[in-house]
Amino acid sequence: MADIGSTLPRRQLGRYLRELRQGAGLTIAELARRIERGATTVQRLETGSADRIRLWDIEAISRVCGADETTIEALKGLAQQGNSKNWWHQYGDLIPLNFDVYMGLEAGARRLSAFQELVPGLLQTPDYARTLTRLAHPSEPDSEVARRVEMRVRRQILLTKRAEPLPVDVILDESALHRVIGSRRVMEAQLRHLADLGTRANIEIRVLPFAAGVPLGDLAGPFIILDFAGPTDGDPAEPPVVYAEGFTGDMYFEDADLVERYRSAYAHLRRVALDPQDSRKLLREKAREFAG
Repeated sequence: MADIGSTLPRRQLGRYLRELRQGAGLTIAELARRIERGATTVQRLETGSADRIRLWDIEAISRVCGADETTIEALKGLAQQGNSKNWWHQYGDLIPLNFDVYMGLEAGARRLSAFQELVPGLLQTPDYARTLTRLAHPSEPDSEVARRVEMRVRRQILLTKRAEPLPVDVILDESALHRVIGSRRVMEAQLRHLADLGTRANIEIRVLPFAAGVPLGDLAGPFIILDFAGPTDGDPAEPPVVYAEGFTGDMYFEDADLVERYRSAYAHLRRVALDPQDSRKLLREKAREFAG
């Protein structure tokens, strides 16, 4: 049993539970009957508004909806996270290593603003993604690497779907254009892909040039600001979140003051970055260098 407050883990848990139920073709009332709980209980779990979360309920819902063991353990892990506005998710701690918490958060966002030192997952070519995944998981079998790459590539439908594609603003440190991932051929294709994506109405890519120095006076590290839709159908508005990926775990910031600091930092980086047109020009120039 876990008592948790209004936190990102709880909202993420609700999002996954709702997706499981819908994937199983069940209504809230049908699921409630099968686990012998009230419909209100299920609804509160899905909206992240439950005051108390019983691990038994999480496991019962997961099994009724046909979730695999990894997903069940991950959802129980989310239910046990602490009551904090800033959540540190350590890899392998309660939540299995091969369960991507961030992916579910990204799928629910209505806008992303990112500063990155590598090409972000949503903008990666399969070869670029495959190289990074293999380096990050050297002991994993090829089948697991392929699964991870497939999931990353599948996420990119968020950018290209016809109805309301996800708006994404990316500031890419110029080092990402020089650091060879895989091979020169992989880099050529990746940089051309970025330049092409930057022509889409919902995608803005700016390069932070070396000439800009260290605009913030310190190295901020990569981060993503995720904004969500306002209140709908009686559900409360979901506050924005800053996601900062680390080597041994990820940090999620919900505190309003911290989120605002990241917004201010992003705005400053954006002002000194190249504009989208000059960024595309630089991307294509570097792609030609890799092709030569």
